Amino acid sequence: MSKVKIGISIGDVNGIGLEVILKTLSENKILDYCTPVVYGHTKVASFHRKALHLNDFMFNVVPNAEAAVAHKANMINCWEEDVKIDLGQANETGGKYAFLSLQKATDDLVNGKIDALVTAPINKNNIQSEQFNFAGHTEYLQERAKSKDALMFLISDDLRVGVVTGHIPVADVAKNITKEKIVQKLKLINESLKKDFWIEKPKIAVLGLNPHASDNGLIGNEEAEIISPAIQAAFDEGIICFGPYPADGFFGNGTYKQFDAVLAMYHDQGLIPFKTISFGAGVNFTAGLNFVRTSPDHGTGYNIAGKNQANPSSFMEALFAAIHIVNNRREQEAMLSNQLKTGGKIIETAADVKDDAN
Repeated sequence: MSKVKIGISIGDVNGIGLEVILKTLSENKILDYCTPVVYGHTKVASFHRKALHLNDFMFNVVPNAEAAVAHKANMINCWEEDVKIDLGQANETGGKYAFLSLQKATDDLVNGKIDALVTAPINKNNIQSEQFNFAGHTEYLQERAKSKDALMFLISDDLRVGVVTGHIPVADVAKNITKEKIVQKLKLINESLKKDFWIEKPKIAVLGLNPHASDNGLIGNEEAEIISPAIQAAFDEGIICFGPYPADGFFGNGTYKQFDAVLAMYHDQGLIPFKTISFGAGVNFTAGLNFVRTSPDHGTGYNIAGKNQANPSSFMEALFAAIHIVNNRREQEAMLSNQLKTGGKIIETAADVKDDAN
């Protein structure tokens, strides 16, 4: 099996994106597991490298992803002009070059020139333009993948959380919660747990929308009229799911530990407990697409940009998660292909083979 080629977009040049990238790639062990290709520019990287005093680290400049060299940290120069960097500042420059990096990396991802993409943080405001009119990475990549749906899936060793509604105002959440949407998100979670994480029979918890999951209708009716019927419909289709659970007690008493994943109704309902439990070790994975994309669970970090204070742990976890998921998909595809060729029984999931080998 060939080494995974990981594309990396640099995010906002005024933030901590390049700092966590440089710190991660300066760990030589990383190059044993993947061939990284960073989409940016060597002058911008050098600015950050000098600020971090990483004098021994150098990128191997390549003209395209096909020319990337194994056991080296490769970089593709995505623009020619000089860039004025204002560390810690949210400005038009940060958004412009974050998009140029993301656009080129996604082009290569869609065309199969890289195996996965790890995205450093962007500022969702300054990246907006005629070419990028999206609430965030997830929505942009969903359109580039030409996918009808995608799932924002926060993953760590201890917890996996998906959301029904993503980057929308809280005032719009309730009207965007439908039975059909919940069932679709449950299907995406179930499929991802099987294909990307080798969990044979995933068990999924579904949270309520209202406080105390409505207290039997005392506080809203979405649980009875929308969420519970959606859970039953998904269960009838073979998805092992339960709920709706009150969100506060569910995380507070550790019930989440009994499940392989949790489906939250909206962004903060899922991400606040996730980041409280797993911050620094969490990864944002866009599930449901025909390619693999991950990112760290933090933002641009303007307040510490250039101060050599950014923790690369989450970015490193995102890199390893991308490698792991690509390899899981490859192995499953290889096994299914082999079964078809030999006329044998097709194994439901790669976990079957893994269990048999133990």
